Amino acid sequence: MQDVDYIIVGLGLAGIAFCEQLENANKTFLVFDNGVDGASRVAAGLYNPVILKRYTLPWKATEQLDIAVPYFKKIERKIHANCIQELPVQKVFSSIEDQNNWFAASGKPELERFISPILIPDTNEYISAPYSYGKVLETGRIDIKKLQKEYQEYLGAKNAFAKADFEHSEIECTDQGVIYKGICAKRIVFAEGYGLKKNPYFMHLPLVGNKGEYIIIKAKDLKLTAAIKTSFFIVPLGDDLYKVGATFNWNDKDTIPTKEAREELIEKLATLISCEYEIVDQEVGVRPTVGDRRALLGMHPEYPQLIVFNGLGTRGIMMSAMLATHLFNHVENGEDLMKEVNINRFGKKAKAS
Repeated sequence: MQDVDYIIVGLGLAGIAFCEQLENANKTFLVFDNGVDGASRVAAGLYNPVILKRYTLPWKATEQLDIAVPYFKKIERKIHANCIQELPVQKVFSSIEDQNNWFAASGKPELERFISPILIPDTNEYISAPYSYGKVLETGRIDIKKLQKEYQEYLGAKNAFAKADFEHSEIECTDQGVIYKGICAKRIVFAEGYGLKKNPYFMHLPLVGNKGEYIIIKAKDLKLTAAIKTSFFIVPLGDDLYKVGATFNWNDKDTIPTKEAREELIEKLATLISCEYEIVDQEVGVRPTVGDRRALLGMHPEYPQLIVFNGLGTRGIMMSAMLATHLFNHVENGEDLMKEVNINRFGKKAKAS
């Protein structure tokens, strides 16, 4: 028998953030992840405190950002890998009215920290931005794929990682905690992303899969030094590579690249850039989202040793560290969960979607 304080299922942004909480508290743990599934692996990795469609702040955005940036820098130092990059985000205005809405937002007390009132003119001959750009402040990019790879190796060196599928049917709940394939743990934290839909203990929660696809292009003439946002993002990756996306598909729940999504992104690109490019890859992930755009945190009503940490959707970079701290304090110290993220908000009759 192997004894640990926690088993964690999933090593996406949520799983890594909870690992950090456990290490800080000197708790022992073992992570299970199959290394294949998960939206984190294909996400663009941008952190941006402003919803650019409406020029508003997401829920607790300032608090999230103030926690997230130092958190990722601390992980960088620990795993000896450069994963965080300051990267400007520039919004392409669609009209004079759009510009005016930007200026109005920049004067709001909650937004003035993040929205520059100075317009950036379009000087790139291969981009169509006749109404200039607005610059979002305090933005950047996390190389999530690199972060996961290096963090997995870090855990592997500590014998705290198992590359394997997790079999929910093998869980045995006891008075002392759980037993899973010869491993005794006090608790299991499920940070499985959309894989939660196959989890018999939490599949009743209204997690909604949102399939997103990206294309990776090589464009030698584009020479972007900022991420560009219109109705989609173009994110520079280095070496003349750019991630373009993403699509939103609420019906399909698989991770198979589609011709339709590829063509949709090509059509959108044609409205913005005029240089030649080559598509070198296409990536797919299913985002774990919730209808009310809030995360899913809490204990199982019958088996409190089973815990869920999910539903971070498209803002996992921003909120993972803050919510991991919140969940840890709930589990270990009995602090109440915020009602906005507590799974109890759905009641016992919540149905799967």
